[in-house]
Amino acid sequence: MRVGLFVPCYVDQLTPSVAEATFRVLERAGCTVDYDPEQTCCGQPFANMGLAAEAARLACAHLARFAHHDAVVCPSSSCVATVRHHYAALGVGTDAAGRRIRARTFELTEFLAREIGQIELGARFPHRVALLASCHGLRELGLGRPSESVGGSAEPGPTERVLRAVEGLTLVAPARDECCGFGGAFSAEFPEVSGRMGRAKLADLAATGAEFVTATDASCLLHLDGIRRREGAGPRFVHVAEILASS
Repeated sequence: MRVGLFVPCYVDQLTPSVAEATFRVLERAGCTVDYDPEQTCCGQPFANMGLAAEAARLACAHLARFAHHDAVVCPSSSCVATVRHHYAALGVGTDAAGRRIRARTFELTEFLAREIGQIELGARFPHRVALLASCHGLRELGLGRPSESVGGSAEPGPTERVLRAVEGLTLVAPARDECCGFGGAFSAEFPEVSGRMGRAKLADLAATGAEFVTATDASCLLHLDGIRRREGAGPRFVHVAEILASS
């Protein structure tokens, strides 16, 4: 399968190791991976701030760039949710070709577990790890089961499945799946509320006794790691792609 690697802006600028780890994981899973260094923002920040025209311009460019791949894989559930579920509201990707690319855009763990059925990747990470379920992954991509859900399947989501297949990893979960407080522009517009939410989430994650916290979104991890460094205590943070690329 020929896969286009979709790297979010903040990963490119702040955590390039996450993109590199995603590339290695996809190759380990047997995919041919293309990375286009000319790719730009998918438009999510502009859409979130109501700048529809600018978001639509970026969305059109994004779909054109990934038009010829069997699948598009991204280490960010929020960016994937934007492409898959929110482009139509911008009037973008509503034709047959656009709908195909949107439907074939995946977060890394859902691609591995649901699309190609490859969760045994030879990874080894002998640590106690807490899973931070990001809001977009949990509620828009179905990567887990939200705590407010009633009924439905109790089967573990794809992120949990691939992590449980990692040798030596002990997976734990916090008591609640509340937002960490990042929320993109929310954290800049409401820093006091964002900080309070982040400190509460960090305390909840620390209570699990985890050595590390992992998630499908580097943005959430960066937000909480900033709080951890200011507070001077708490578990360390590592993206799920970096765990899956470990050996």
